[in-house]
Amino acid sequence: MKKKMITMDGNTAAAYVAYAFSDVATIYPITPSSPMGELADQWAAEGRKNIYGQKVKVSELQSEAGASGATHGALQGGALATTFTASQGLLLMIPNMNKISGELLPGVFHVAARSVATHALSIFGDHSDVMHTRATGFALLASSSVQEAHDLAIIAHLSAVKARIPFLHFFDGFRTSHEIQKIEVLDYGTFARMIDMEAVHKFKENALNPERPITRGTAQNPDIFFQNREAANKYYEKVPYIVEQNMAELSKYIDRKYHLFDYFGAEDAERIIIAMGSGTETMEKTVNYLVEQGEKVGLIKVRLYRPFSVEHLLRAIPSSVKRIAVLDRTKEPGSAGEPLYKDIKFAFYGKEDAPLIVGGRFGLSSKEFDPTMVKSVFDNLKSKSPKDHFTIGIVDDVTFTSLDIDSSFHVPDGATKCKFWGFGSDGTVGASKNTIKIIGDHTDMYAQGYFVYDSKKSGGVTISHLRFGENPIKSPYLIKEADFIACHKSSYIDKYDVLEGMKDEGGIFLLNSNWTPEEMEEELPNSMKRTLAQKKVKFYNIDALKIAEDLGLGERINTVMQSAFFKLTNIIPYEDAKKYMKEAVKKTYAKRGEDVVRMNIEAIDRGGEKIVEIPVSPKWINLPDTANVKDEKKPEYVKEVADVINNLKGDTLPVSSFAPDGTFPNGLTRYEKRGVAVKVPVWNAENCIQCNECSLVCPHAAIRPYLATDDELKNAPDKFNTIKPMNKLIADYNFRIQVSPLDCTGCENCVDVCPGKKGNKALEMVPLEDVVDVESANWDFAETLPDKNPMGDKNFSGAMFERPLFEFSGACAGCGETPYIKLATQLYGDRMIIANATGCSSIYGGTAPSTPYVMNKEGKGPAWANSLFEDNAEYGYGIALAVKNTRETIRELMNESLSLGIDEELKLVFKEWIEKMEDVSATSELDVNLRQLLIRKVQETKGTVKE
Repeated sequence: MKKKMITMDGNTAAAYVAYAFSDVATIYPITPSSPMGELADQWAAEGRKNIYGQKVKVSELQSEAGASGATHGALQGGALATTFTASQGLLLMIPNMNKISGELLPGVFHVAARSVATHALSIFGDHSDVMHTRATGFALLASSSVQEAHDLAIIAHLSAVKARIPFLHFFDGFRTSHEIQKIEVLDYGTFARMIDMEAVHKFKENALNPERPITRGTAQNPDIFFQNREAANKYYEKVPYIVEQNMAELSKYIDRKYHLFDYFGAEDAERIIIAMGSGTETMEKTVNYLVEQGEKVGLIKVRLYRPFSVEHLLRAIPSSVKRIAVLDRTKEPGSAGEPLYKDIKFAFYGKEDAPLIVGGRFGLSSKEFDPTMVKSVFDNLKSKSPKDHFTIGIVDDVTFTSLDIDSSFHVPDGATKCKFWGFGSDGTVGASKNTIKIIGDHTDMYAQGYFVYDSKKSGGVTISHLRFGENPIKSPYLIKEADFIACHKSSYIDKYDVLEGMKDEGGIFLLNSNWTPEEMEEELPNSMKRTLAQKKVKFYNIDALKIAEDLGLGERINTVMQSAFFKLTNIIPYEDAKKYMKEAVKKTYAKRGEDVVRMNIEAIDRGGEKIVEIPVSPKWINLPDTANVKDEKKPEYVKEVADVINNLKGDTLPVSSFAPDGTFPNGLTRYEKRGVAVKVPVWNAENCIQCNECSLVCPHAAIRPYLATDDELKNAPDKFNTIKPMNKLIADYNFRIQVSPLDCTGCENCVDVCPGKKGNKALEMVPLEDVVDVESANWDFAETLPDKNPMGDKNFSGAMFERPLFEFSGACAGCGETPYIKLATQLYGDRMIIANATGCSSIYGGTAPSTPYVMNKEGKGPAWANSLFEDNAEYGYGIALAVKNTRETIRELMNESLSLGIDEELKLVFKEWIEKMEDVSATSELDVNLRQLLIRKVQETKGTVKE
């Protein structure tokens, strides 16, 4: 038997096992499960053999419904089949899941459990998708860590074949699927010894075969359906015992033991929690600490959720238990309680001296769940009248379900903890993953990595949370007491509290900036300087961007910063780290050529050499907060909700901050002013031919042409220069191209497309800090100018004078999609309804609170809504039917009014509207007149009325 320690994430751990036991994998990608299918496809292409000595046949279908249908077919055809999915993808598989279980076919679905879209889309983890499958007949097996994703995936495949019952093996999306851990992995030879080959042969003999034909999947009438449905009961009754048997078998090969329900805690516990999924790792760690403090508490980890074995559950719970809190990572609106809670209540129904049982919800959509919250659940159980149907981790000021949290409570952690603030596409996350791999693969240390992203695609904030320690790490929650924090983008220090969570004394802070030690006094906000002094932080700076640019790496600073991290922390000897980093560089960049390899190796050397220590003045400890100048022009909603979310403090917002149906106002991106570009375009009027192509290709509507009269320019800023237009249609105005420097992403599309004059571009990329004050003032003024477009929208040059009703989205810098959306809103935005399909367009187009669709000065603009990825055409068709129905109803009401002999003035307008109802521009003009006329007629009849 071979055992080896490998650094991987939960998706990889599950896919590694699934590939071993499967003949066929039918796949379709959906976040966060996509890597499982991608890995299976990659391994098949590389020729990897499963335990039966063959390559897995991997096929990508047209949808999740198609993938499950193909899995069903493969199983009927005698192939052991698997698939991977999450969220709506899993829900689309439910019809076939009922068929697969009803026909006793031993397929295995691996699910990175994720929120189901309700009032909003969420790609993050909870159990709402899995809970929808409880009635399908699949066995449900829960893993709570990356190690368990490997171990229990084995149990799922072994048990499915032996029991003739399909298994759904699930683990939390992102928290487990994307968390990187160093785990013990068994080799395929060991798997082969564990599989029940006799059961495999029986399965294959039962396959559809024209040499021994049968009929399966009939239609049945009421006379026999019920009886036939009950005929499979004996198979489900055996499942718990088969799973227990396979868990015992697995324990012969590993040092861990699993049971259907595993108990952790005091032998004489009086208060326990029952839960499943990654949150139980946090609970176990907290329970162990509380028991050390003398608390009589415990935890039941649910492994096999379906079939639910009351016998095994009751056997696992200590007889001393008096109170139980059941935690569900899902919400079932309108029910008497969430699923696991109700199962536990049923288990004790009618029992003498049954414990008091309360239920709560936690962790929806990957909401943070940490030891302070576990402690609060136990405190609730200790109270005289424990709250039932509670929530934890939020502030519910509407229905008052939430528990209070004692934020002073901490569980000691022996690991070294590091946080890295990066910028999407700067390589920080990749470097962090590489760091984990270096430490995990080259030392005996354990490593963990988890990565937090915002919604801004490649231009957003990333926060990498890394832990390293001598023992296995059971901390599936964000870092609160960091030994090391790095900020890879200097503009973040004014936007976010990057030192939040720095340990109380002796931590290390590394900043990437071009500031000298002397300039730090001016550039750093007082709150940061005060924290540096109070916590006696060792402060270092490196100009990684200059190093990267000098080497020809552009803005890719990851290698420089990774080297600086190893030099400052000395987690492993720096010379060893340099050797491992260079080996990784050669492996990673070999296909890109020797120059790329050489540049990155040089970046490693310079990253260790160019670090500058910044003195932390003891005087900083008494500094007052920097004056907070509020932008009074911002709506209250922006200041009280949107800004809080954008400052990464959304966890602090109470329930009352949100509309129950998930509605958000339009146009919130214009208040974000992210300032993420390193360089921005500045207009050179002498070289401009006024083609407006720069505005056409801008993905973020951050550069626009403006027209102004001489009178309108009287109050213009001093550097708001203009030129006379070349086109005679706009000859009476002054022309200018203006960029919004704080909304620009620095993609250079505008510069690339600019034809200029005689080879000289009309736009030049300039460092943001050199022009931000001047160009921001110019932009603010330009936006006060009245909209005007004498050229019309019959060509793109004229269309660019139309106000875009899609601006400053979270799309990637240089995005090729958004210029088309922007153009559509310039042409038709005041009458658009957008049925959006889930994908990039839903993330940059509608991730709260970044709503980029705006209204024109008449209050009109695109109405946007998103349903799912799978039903976009049908969703849009339904909207079109509704609009058509509304317009036809208006026509019928008008015709009815005409037959009643209405006012002559109204009669003329009604007839004209009916005659021209298919002419968009005509009815748009009529609409205004009609509204005014109706209001006037009502006023004449009833006095006054509000429109």
